[in-house]
Amino acid sequence: MYRILVVDDDHDIVRALKIYLDNPSYELLSAYNGQQAVEAVKQGIEGGTPVDLVLLDVMMPVMDGSAALVEIRKMSNVPVIMLTAKGEDTDKVLGLDLGADDYVTKPFVPAELLARVRSALRRYRRLGAAEAGEEGAASTDSLVLGGIELDDAAKTVSVDGEAVALTPKEYDICHLLMKHPGRVYSPAEIYEAVWGEPAYGNVSTVAVHVRHLREKIEINPADPRYLVVVWGRGYKMVGSR
Repeated sequence: MYRILVVDDDHDIVRALKIYLDNPSYELLSAYNGQQAVEAVKQGIEGGTPVDLVLLDVMMPVMDGSAALVEIRKMSNVPVIMLTAKGEDTDKVLGLDLGADDYVTKPFVPAELLARVRSALRRYRRLGAAEAGEEGAASTDSLVLGGIELDDAAKTVSVDGEAVALTPKEYDICHLLMKHPGRVYSPAEIYEAVWGEPAYGNVSTVAVHVRHLREKIEINPADPRYLVVVWGRGYKMVGSR
């Protein structure tokens, strides 16, 4: 059973999302502003029944979605899908910048919404954040590159012996690049490998996640040791320079 928190100040949208997500495998929770969303995530952690996914609107009273996302990321790496207005690219980029995993544009296309929810939950399960022993659990290989160690059985990453907390997409990008050190991946190739769908116009999404990943694994992100840009081509992972 997955616990999904639906957050929007428009009660009609919350009801519509619950209809789209009606599934015996989902327990659906509601919140109507960012403050309530933060509290719901906190209570889930403290009560031992954490939220597995958050659908989070951007524009809300009391506390907006961006501010709520910042607070949620202080407590949890739970997948967060932002709900943005059509054409509001600044909201999308800001959400990704603050640690969102994905976004869905209003008005919703139910099939797209469900696909993105399922994809986020699959990635979260692979990271060991859901029930242990389910089908799709991690393999036992580990990867080492310079001072970075990735344990795919435990779904952990450490740098110079210090653990770093990655979101599901950051982990998947790190795993992809570490598995093929020295190979250059274009943003489109990374998107298709990690998101599991055609890139179309979403390559800027990759740049945001790579920047976040670099901030977490590099001592000086402006002069990276490991995750480097090959100008005009993409990204690759190398040993410490």
